[in-house]
Amino acid sequence: MTTLSTTHEEVTLGLPDAMPVANLRDLIDTNLHMPFPFRRNPHESEAAVGVDAWLRVWGLTDEPDVAAMIARTRPAELASYTSPTVDSGVLQIVAHQIAYQFVFDDLAEDLGRRSPGRLLPMLCESVAILRDDRQPSTPLGAALADLHRQVRERCTPAQAARWAWQSCEYVHGLLYEAVAQTHPVLLRTGDCTSIRSLTAGVEPFYPLYEGARAQELTAIEVHHPVVRRLSRLSADVAVWTADLFSAVKEQRAGEMINLALAHQREQRCSLPAAVLLAIEEINSTIERFQRLHDGIKPELSPAGIRYVEGMIGWIRGCYDWARAVPRYSDVTSVPAVP
Repeated sequence: MTTLSTTHEEVTLGLPDAMPVANLRDLIDTNLHMPFPFRRNPHESEAAVGVDAWLRVWGLTDEPDVAAMIARTRPAELASYTSPTVDSGVLQIVAHQIAYQFVFDDLAEDLGRRSPGRLLPMLCESVAILRDDRQPSTPLGAALADLHRQVRERCTPAQAARWAWQSCEYVHGLLYEAVAQTHPVLLRTGDCTSIRSLTAGVEPFYPLYEGARAQELTAIEVHHPVVRRLSRLSADVAVWTADLFSAVKEQRAGEMINLALAHQREQRCSLPAAVLLAIEEINSTIERFQRLHDGIKPELSPAGIRYVEGMIGWIRGCYDWARAVPRYSDVTSVPAVP
């Protein structure tokens, strides 16, 4: 076991009965408990071509920096890893949405870092499109309106409504993030995880997995407290796992909303020590997810079972994507032992 100090001194990163790890990525791989198998969608290459074309249609990659960012983040690969069993049509929508959120999120971070008020026009436009079906006035808004159209064509009205509501929650979360970035001295770990839950942008994908099949979840399943808890736990694990690999990049960029960096600020420890603290939190959350899933699974309909399987896809898929994506390659530049 890795021993954690209870003081603000550095932790001991020894790994008995194992080869020493060289860098932060190896440290993550060694300590993170990932019980779900690796899977990949067979339509990934088709989705990659489609998402590049879709981004060009709406002018989202006209800026060279944005095009380079998409190349480093590989949205179709993330879609493939998180959604390994859906058909090519749903996979394409998932890839479009992932790419859109990457573009939207990076722009929001850039504007919000200067002033949260700068975010209001783009956030208000997004909410108006999602909630009131308003006409867009920007390329980003036009892309979102088209994405909303795709969802409504594939999903039932109830599924599309849940997608829109959860997408609005993601939009609102970006304003919380911008406020936190401009007042970092007030940001505690609990506040960080609350904001991270809002900005995760994972839960809007779950209605798409329901819509991938003809069967719809029952009202009892949709609102069942255990199913809703599974949704939150899976979204947290997905983005917290990505936080482990993105911590180096985000620390260098001055970002604040990251689970590992939150532990580092609170414990005043090294980044490897903070990553181990975050891994402990992730591992315990995965265990809670498994216990709840085992208990509720006999009560679920076939649609409900597939719905939760979509959550598992994000838990495992974010790990495989984040550890290999060029966007987070800086994780290998930090030694495991400070």
